[in-house]
Amino acid sequence: MDSPGDPEGPRPPGGDGPPGGARETSRRLSREQIFVLISAASINLGSMMCYSILGPFFPKEAEKKGASNTVIGMIFGCYALFDLLASLVFGKYLVHIGAKFMFVAGMFVSGGVTVLFGVLDQVPEGPVFIAMCFLVRIIDAISFAAAITASSSILAKAFPNNVATVMGSLESFSGLGLVLGPPLGGFLYQSFGYEVPFILLGCIVLLMVPLNMCILPNYESDPGKHSFWKLIILPKVAFISFVITSLSSGFGFLDPTLSLFVLEKFNLPAGYVGLVFLGLALSYTISSPLVGLLSDKMPHLRKWLLVFGNLITAGCYMFLGPAPFLHIKSQLWLLVLILVINGISAGMSLIPAFPEILSCAHENGFEEGLSTLGLVSGLFGALWSVGAFLGPTLGGFLYEKIGFEWAAALQGLWALTSGLVMGLFYLLEHSRRRRSSKLQNILGTEEERTALLPDET
Repeated sequence: MDSPGDPEGPRPPGGDGPPGGARETSRRLSREQIFVLISAASINLGSMMCYSILGPFFPKEAEKKGASNTVIGMIFGCYALFDLLASLVFGKYLVHIGAKFMFVAGMFVSGGVTVLFGVLDQVPEGPVFIAMCFLVRIIDAISFAAAITASSSILAKAFPNNVATVMGSLESFSGLGLVLGPPLGGFLYQSFGYEVPFILLGCIVLLMVPLNMCILPNYESDPGKHSFWKLIILPKVAFISFVITSLSSGFGFLDPTLSLFVLEKFNLPAGYVGLVFLGLALSYTISSPLVGLLSDKMPHLRKWLLVFGNLITAGCYMFLGPAPFLHIKSQLWLLVLILVINGISAGMSLIPAFPEILSCAHENGFEEGLSTLGLVSGLFGALWSVGAFLGPTLGGFLYEKIGFEWAAALQGLWALTSGLVMGLFYLLEHSRRRRSSKLQNILGTEEERTALLPDET
């Protein structure tokens, strides 16, 4: 059932409702909607900071404890793998567990295991330390999947006419978490040692738990009859899934490779490498709300934002090295400019993807409610995790074998393929709908003539 806090009653999700209702919703937020925004912003910011805080110093500490580079990579990579599995499970059983409980429990566990990560330096080195790192990281991934899946579903339920606008705006907090996490973690580590960054951040997340218990509305719904399999085999959803995975893989590809390339190519001090990443993170953070607003105001543009965003992203990876066949000299200003454009183009593709999948699901008979929202949220999280696992894994391997320039070009080829396939699908869909519309008009004209014949005789 719909929460009584929504004064306008149920509306069709995905931004395709009545324009007047959409304008009213965007002008005046109810208290319940404001609370939902606060809750979602807190989990986006907190979870991304917890995720990214490890980068500057954990690998060095893990090496001291006897972990090899391969094992350290697996500790990072297992997060995406278990996030994938957990997103599918929590998306399927969101209604059974309860969206609010899943959100709050996920946040609580995430804060707790972040604190636990801060005391791992007290664990004996060797297999015991490595096993505990895997265990804590896996639990963190599962709790993150629970909170984010619930958050996306609650957002879509609270803002049915403005899904892309709201999610695009909240991506600013995700980007802010990714931007603030590494420098904050590095500063606290240098000033106070290994434990303080994790314990401080974990405690901040834990303090947000009682706040969210008080302000987050409790949405209820009946379990649906549809499954992930019925959703993923829809052709449009399958192609959008390919797009999401390629973009996620692109982000993941840069994690283990870009810093090494910049240090080697431009001889920058280690402290300046993080500033190079800022170009990507800030442009994505700033552009996402604007893309979301455009996507909701003009839903017919979503498909082309998806397609052209992917094609521009493909071009960015070709110029990132740049690819050897372009015969362009690698320069630092060009690299930063390409990262800025990449952040904008990634937002163009990712932000419209959720409402596109949601509207496709409703067009194909999926019920309107938390059950379908849970499936879409879980699928989105799972697809993102697939790319987040493949990107760093393949990126690190290709970097060693063929170098950054060719590896980035291959990543661009993936984005190019998904963009062209998505564009071809939309063109065929448009052509099919035009033919169907013409056929209906012809049939309607024939019926009118048949109805008039007795009168003419």
